[in-house]
Amino acid sequence: MSRNLANISVGSMLENPAVSASAAVEFLSSRASETSTVYIYDLAEQAGFGTLTKSWANSDKGTASVIDLQTRAGAGLSLVGRLSEGSSSHTANGATLTAFVSPHGLALMSPALSYLPPAGTNGRLIIQVPSITPVGETMVLSPSTASLSTTLPILPEDITVLISATPQEAVHFTQISYGLTDSHVIHLFDHFSTSREIGHKVLPVPEKVFSAGSLHEMLKQAGYSFFDYVGDIQASTVLVLLNGPLGLLAKAIARQTTGFGVVTVNVLRPWDEAALRSILPSGVRNIHVLDDVPNAAVQGPLYLDVLGALFNDKNVVYPHRLTPGQTHAYLSTKNLFLRFLSSITPNLTIAIPKLPSSSKKLMFFNAPNAVLSSLPSLVENSFLSSKALSARLLVDHDVFSKKGGITASRLLLSPKDSAEDLLPVPVVLPFDSNSVGEVDFLGVLDTNLLKSHSILTYAKPRSPVLLTTSWTAEEVSSNLPSDVLSLTSERELRLFIIDTKSVASQVGASDSVQDSVNNAIAYLAFMRLYLGSSANVDGVLALALATFGDSVEGVATSKINSVTWEALEEVDLPSSSPVESQTTLKAFESNAIAVETDEGDTVVNGARLGSWHDAAKHLMFPSVFTPEQPVSEEQYPPNPALRPEISDRTFLVTCTVNRRLTPREYDRNVFHLEFDTSGTGLKYAIGEALGVHGWNDEQEVLDFCEQYGVDSSRLITIPVVSGEDKMHTRTVFQAFQQQIDIFGRPPKSFYTDLAAYATNTVDKHALLFIGSAEGSSTFKKLSEKDTVTFADVLRMYPSARPGIETLCGLIGDIKPRHYSIASAQSVVGDRVDLLVVTVDWVTPSGSPRYGQCTKYLAGLRVGQQVTVSIKPSVMKLPPDDKQPLIMAGLGTGAAPFRAFLQHKAWLAEQGKEIGPVYYYFGSRHQSQEYLYGEEVEAFILDGVITRAGLAFSRDGPKKVYIQHKMLEDSETLARMLHEQNGVFYLCGPTWPVPDVFEALVNALSRYKGLNVAAAGDYLESLKEEERYVLEVY
Repeated sequence: MSRNLANISVGSMLENPAVSASAAVEFLSSRASETSTVYIYDLAEQAGFGTLTKSWANSDKGTASVIDLQTRAGAGLSLVGRLSEGSSSHTANGATLTAFVSPHGLALMSPALSYLPPAGTNGRLIIQVPSITPVGETMVLSPSTASLSTTLPILPEDITVLISATPQEAVHFTQISYGLTDSHVIHLFDHFSTSREIGHKVLPVPEKVFSAGSLHEMLKQAGYSFFDYVGDIQASTVLVLLNGPLGLLAKAIARQTTGFGVVTVNVLRPWDEAALRSILPSGVRNIHVLDDVPNAAVQGPLYLDVLGALFNDKNVVYPHRLTPGQTHAYLSTKNLFLRFLSSITPNLTIAIPKLPSSSKKLMFFNAPNAVLSSLPSLVENSFLSSKALSARLLVDHDVFSKKGGITASRLLLSPKDSAEDLLPVPVVLPFDSNSVGEVDFLGVLDTNLLKSHSILTYAKPRSPVLLTTSWTAEEVSSNLPSDVLSLTSERELRLFIIDTKSVASQVGASDSVQDSVNNAIAYLAFMRLYLGSSANVDGVLALALATFGDSVEGVATSKINSVTWEALEEVDLPSSSPVESQTTLKAFESNAIAVETDEGDTVVNGARLGSWHDAAKHLMFPSVFTPEQPVSEEQYPPNPALRPEISDRTFLVTCTVNRRLTPREYDRNVFHLEFDTSGTGLKYAIGEALGVHGWNDEQEVLDFCEQYGVDSSRLITIPVVSGEDKMHTRTVFQAFQQQIDIFGRPPKSFYTDLAAYATNTVDKHALLFIGSAEGSSTFKKLSEKDTVTFADVLRMYPSARPGIETLCGLIGDIKPRHYSIASAQSVVGDRVDLLVVTVDWVTPSGSPRYGQCTKYLAGLRVGQQVTVSIKPSVMKLPPDDKQPLIMAGLGTGAAPFRAFLQHKAWLAEQGKEIGPVYYYFGSRHQSQEYLYGEEVEAFILDGVITRAGLAFSRDGPKKVYIQHKMLEDSETLARMLHEQNGVFYLCGPTWPVPDVFEALVNALSRYKGLNVAAAGDYLESLKEEERYVLEVY
């Protein structure tokens, strides 16, 4: 929502439905053309207001200067001092100061405001107040303006107090507040619901408004008045309350209730008694005033204002004190406010406001920052262009009921020309724990939430529920609590499951585009369920093409659609009665507001992920920020602190041997490593691979930090990839040495992403060109010939300097490198061996390059610990020990065959019969690169190796390769493969594959009577039987 917002025009921003009114208020209030300085109080930023302004101030010249202030008693004195100075640069020439404060902050500031100098030549003060207040132990958010009860009595007379409820009002009252020239202004706007909603188009105030002069005239020209009246013109009972979400609900009720009317207050100061009397129906007899108060013992100012205005009239004014908790309850509990109105107006029949029957209510629940966290916005955006539908999205967060938090997105779809009243989304879709089901579609994007929270309670009977999960249909019924299963059965809910990650893999999405493709898959599943019985493959595809185009990150949209259609599965739950649940499911409470800045940071309740104070909280209170780990019954349970960004099970092993196998003067460094695994629980099968989670070079990281201008010891908080709702804190040095792939090769998208942060025009255009289709040849040269790294690109374009936390997100993590294990655990026990060759090369410019992980491994010292994981491999021994083996390895491709031979030798020692083993090995020189030569000779002498075909290509006058040695044994090899159920393995580089294949085809053709085509087909068929196995790289 905030992306590049500071760089667009006011008109474009206001008419963009993807921009919330709250963001628009912040934008208008921070323009240097309107205000000289913006003072942002910490409590305002904790309410999600002010963060964008601070972001814009770093990159946009049109933003006023920003000053941070702490909220405390006397907090407004610094503003009074600035305005009183007169000659200050902040107030010269009648400058306007702006302050962002919370309702509570306004109450603390109000004593100082009584000392404000008159508005005029010395400047004016505009205070923007997002009306939202935390309530109770769970800090649930309420739109209460209770702080005004202590603020209003001590305000000076020349302060105007405006109160807005709708997005249009919020923007217009903001513009009017800066158009007034003779008054300080306090503007309280809804930050609880409508102004935070996405999906509203707002027209700016007409220019004629600003020449109107007085507040009355400006409001009149803009189409407003001090008070709004809605309801029966002959009403005998009228409700008076401040403008806000509850006022919108009250007006919707009044439009449908005979004998009842509602007055909402738009301008609280100056108080206009005559305007109030003129707007009331002539026959009114009972006036009920709802007053926001901090507690029931305090009398609110609105009642006194109304009573004073109507004291001599023939009516009765009743006070009703509304605490912040009650305000929240009236908006979040279905029909509770109607019951309250019925209790104070027993002679009236209060009508329930209803949405058009064609309206649809949608809810999505997810973990924050998870892969599918973009899905609700994706769905919203697809409806924004609709000419027939209005789409309103409101996103809330609960950061207390579950570690890592929960995100709830509510989306309301309704006909554009039918909605007379703007009912706040929380009223239409309340988080009511006693709900009987309001939602037409429910998306649960993290199925673990069903185990902890009462989410299905919002689903309407017989409505579809989409679960994105890796659970199978059978696992759904076994994993869900019995209460959830009972509710599903009672309401006849239709549960659908889809594994978006599995589908993404099926359609061939690479790791770098998995997030985008996953969201597209979830979107297609949603659309199919949303369309219901009218959905078909072609119809959903048409919608997808309109949303994504022909492809999603290079993957054909039609392919994604067809695979998604087949993968979406309805769950048929068992009809048997479940046992009584032992789990108490929690309710969702909205207690946090998240803001995404232009730099890509996410700020929750004022805590910037990656800032020092957020990092300090993670360090000081790790139990709060560390996700709960399941209790493990393993002898050696996993350590969650060990490389937490890795989804694989990891182990910490110790290097005991690092021995070079080739001579020092030889141009290839091939070395042997041994790691002690005792006490780790690491187990591996013969032929599996060891994933090494290597680190970047220490000095290179320090050099990069110096070049980038970042303190390597600074603390940052960055996401933990494997669990999207997790964060962890590290120094910049630790992040770039151990996690972030700063010396990896950037994909094409990195250039485009980086361009957004370039301040130099030449840099920006160069980056955009490389990332474009036209720049493909340049990108190919940089990537394949020059082999540039992320760090190189940042050096090449020095004006592109995203924040360090943002940069980490742009680059991504170091991927583990996998090496075939060169040992058999049956022989070596608590040990794992590797055979590695250092990868190095020289760029066309003469710069040396090294493979990140092989450089790390080559530098390991004895005693140094390394994080590793295990990866299955195709290199498996056959089930029958007597099956013949044909093993062909080039260079370090000998690694898995060493494990094979060790195990075969161990079997022979046990007196077990083993089949024939033919071992072919190739390298350049026997004297320098006969890897494990002594062991191979010993295996030959012991009869473990039946025949060895050793090819050292540079030792004779004619180059000899392994395929030549295989040709010498053609008859035997043909017999082994064709008649004796033998298995052939090739491990090493890809280049000999065609020659080896041809050698075996010739053997089968010559000795088994197959023509060339049949022999090739026969070898291909062996792949299916795992008897023709290739592991090449």
